[in-house]
Amino acid sequence: MSELDTCIAEVARLYPAVYELLHQRWTLHEKRPSPETLAVLQHLARTGPLTVSEAARHFSRALSAVSELVDRIEANGWIARSPDGRDRRRVLLWLTDAGSAVLERAQRVLSAEALSAALARLTPQQREQLVVGLRALVDAARLSLPPRSPP
Repeated sequence: MSELDTCIAEVARLYPAVYELLHQRWTLHEKRPSPETLAVLQHLARTGPLTVSEAARHFSRALSAVSELVDRIEANGWIARSPDGRDRRRVLLWLTDAGSAVLERAQRVLSAEALSAALARLTPQQREQLVVGLRALVDAARLSLPPRSPP
């Protein structure tokens, strides 16, 4: 087995353990957003406010289904409705600070607390080596990807 094959096997073996031991978990009492909720929150974070009708068109869903989803998200405090300042007949959906926080939490892969505890057990040199190695792996992976075609 070559040095590269050995490295591949070791990284493939260790990665699941890192994920299992350090991944972000939701507690039993936290409200966990559904995939549909996350899609709405992500869209609002990227594009800014929009109407329920615009959201329904964007997600190719029935207006009634999106309206029901929006009601649930609003009840959690993750979005808010407000009149459009340019057209008072339109009501815009806005991402709240709580919505931004739950979106950020949902997008975190590793638990900051678990990672901090594990990294604190390493020497400064080991931490530096880890970061250098991870950066190199990410950079090499990016270079290995096929070029993306324009949208």
